[in-house]
Amino acid sequence: MKMAIRVGVGVWKTIMNLNLAMILVHCSFGSVKVQALSTRLPDTEVQALREIATQIGKKDWDFKVDPCLNDTTHTSWATPKSADRPLFNNTLICNCSFPDGSCHVTNIILTGQDLAGVLPPSIAKLPYLTQINFPRNFLSGNIPSEWASTKLEFMSVSVNNLSGPIPAFLGNIITLRYLSLETNMFTGTVPPELGKLVNLQNLIISANNLTGVLPVDLTNLTKLTELRISSNNFTGRIPDFFRSWSQLIKLEIQASGLQGPIPSSLSVLSNLTELRISDLNEGGSVFPNLTNMKSMKRLMLRSCSLSGPITDLTAMTRLNILDLSFNKLEGSFPDLKAIALDPNNLQYLYLTSNLLNGPIPDWIKSKDNRYQIDVSYNNFSKDSQPTTCSAYQNVFKSSSALNNSLSGPCLEKYPCTKVQYSLHINCGGGATTIGGVKFEDDTDLGGGAKFVPVRPNWGTSSTGFFWDTNVTSTDYIANNASILGMENSQLYTNVRLSPLSLTYYANCLADGNYTVKLHFAEIIIRGNRSFFSVGRRIFDVYIQEKLVWKDFDIVKEAPGVDKVVIKVTNAVQVTNKTLEIRFHWSGKGTTASPRRGIYGPLISAISIEPEFKHSKTKKYIVVGVSIGALVLCLLLIFGNLLELVDPRLGSDFSKKEAIRMIKVALLCANPTATLRPIMSEVVSMLEGRTAVEEVVLDPSIHGDEMTRLRAFEEQFDHSTAQGSSASGSHSLIRSSDAPWTGSSVATTSSELYKVYSS
Repeated sequence: MKMAIRVGVGVWKTIMNLNLAMILVHCSFGSVKVQALSTRLPDTEVQALREIATQIGKKDWDFKVDPCLNDTTHTSWATPKSADRPLFNNTLICNCSFPDGSCHVTNIILTGQDLAGVLPPSIAKLPYLTQINFPRNFLSGNIPSEWASTKLEFMSVSVNNLSGPIPAFLGNIITLRYLSLETNMFTGTVPPELGKLVNLQNLIISANNLTGVLPVDLTNLTKLTELRISSNNFTGRIPDFFRSWSQLIKLEIQASGLQGPIPSSLSVLSNLTELRISDLNEGGSVFPNLTNMKSMKRLMLRSCSLSGPITDLTAMTRLNILDLSFNKLEGSFPDLKAIALDPNNLQYLYLTSNLLNGPIPDWIKSKDNRYQIDVSYNNFSKDSQPTTCSAYQNVFKSSSALNNSLSGPCLEKYPCTKVQYSLHINCGGGATTIGGVKFEDDTDLGGGAKFVPVRPNWGTSSTGFFWDTNVTSTDYIANNASILGMENSQLYTNVRLSPLSLTYYANCLADGNYTVKLHFAEIIIRGNRSFFSVGRRIFDVYIQEKLVWKDFDIVKEAPGVDKVVIKVTNAVQVTNKTLEIRFHWSGKGTTASPRRGIYGPLISAISIEPEFKHSKTKKYIVVGVSIGALVLCLLLIFGNLLELVDPRLGSDFSKKEAIRMIKVALLCANPTATLRPIMSEVVSMLEGRTAVEEVVLDPSIHGDEMTRLRAFEEQFDHSTAQGSSASGSHSLIRSSDAPWTGSSVATTSSELYKVYSS
């Protein structure tokens, strides 16, 4: 009995110990359960997130997982960033440091996801939310009125499909420090209520369709450090508000619709590191006083109708980018040598299309490929141009030339070798043949300040670099990423791009009228329900320096993407052998869709055809360097010098060119070697770029050839020249298929150059 009782007591103690252990375990797990519940969001915020997902079109939030868990194994609420998707961001951030141990949503970042819903009204149901970042989606509609009650500090809805007016109630969110509405379709005026946002530091409303004047209420935004209002349709002059915005660090007013002149109060912005003003509609002015802007790094005053000399910029000791292109600036090259002593300064210098004169400084010509320098379209002295062209110094038409013709040391190395009647270029692509017509290769990578002729009959001049993006060597040619279904797709698979100005010039053309066809197809901006489709590419087209299409939009003209539009211009007159086609970006459209740096002209192919009949047999002036051949030819002259002209040409030749050619031939026949012109001089004289000196010949050697030449010239001047070809005569003007028989002396290919004759 005692043993039984004793065993029973032992069992009882064991049972009691087990029960106690279970109670402790239960209490412990109960404590854990309570702790887990305390870290979760309130049910009201969970429900708000469900509503937001529905409204915005977000389908991959996993509500079985705590949004605030921050667990890397559950990525629906916070997806790790990937180099494969640099524009994608999927992040929800909670603050779990509240005294009661609760968590609340503070940040929602949904970028680059092509969300196709609307801006969610239920954002207002997250009382602790301070940041919403929804750029690069396809959200439509307007900003919901419910947002007026939020305490947002950061709000970005850029690069979407939003429309309608900017709501006045945004002025009620006085906690806002950052507001970006860039690259949407907002219309109407800027509401004066935005002046209530006294804490605002960044205001970005570029690339919309805003109109009217900027309200004076914006002067209340005294904490602004960044203001961007580009690519809109505002009216009136640039407002004189700058004294109220003295804290500005970045100011951008490109193609805003506003007029000049630039207010003198701009000079008070001593904190600026970046200033961009371009494409003012009207109202020119002299160069503004910028001496207080000692922190300036990036300065653009482009197409602002600035005149007079460039004022002192030496106080800008950190200046990296200077763009003063497309103005009316005069005087000599600006004194920038002191700034340029720092190798990190003036990496991009654009003085394109001004009236600057005098010499190009030697320190400019000594810069290497770390720098992009463009002085094209100016009046600098010709003898100061670099003797060789480079891929990073553009001197195209940088000096004045007779009849605005092409000239300069670069082009003199590529003389016209034959008359040209047509030209076809596959812009940005390789050589291809369409319907028997060969389109020439154009795969040179281009550059930010590049003019390098590689052929006599055509070339390009490229000006500008893409702002706000990393510069690469492939920025100026784009390749299509999808299969193109249009006819002759090989012309549209590759395109040439430009961030500012791109000139194609056709050289060596016969004078007359031509038809120019420009081929376009938009292969970068897309047409689907995506942020790739909200971009707007707008540019201007000039032919022979005449504006033929203003605000040209390929997608509207085609209409659509990956569709061809061919623009035709007839009766394009050529009078000096050259035809120029220039594509120019005047600041309009978008610059951030689908990514930063997508803007500016795009061209697929160019076709130039004559509108006049011409002989299929090309005519050349053949210059033989072989002295024996020339002397023999000249000594065969016994009668009228008309015998020098190939009778098969009839009257279809230039009398003036014939006289010039004979004079040059006599110069080349001088028995004194040191008095003979070198080949480059011969070419220049034959093309009419250099006057032909009168030749003084030794009568004992040459007889009266010069007398006959002068008589021949007088006959042409009076249009009374007549004559017949004697049997066995030899001509210096010959058709391309006629063999040269004027000399028994062997002549190598290097001794004969075919030079264009009109």
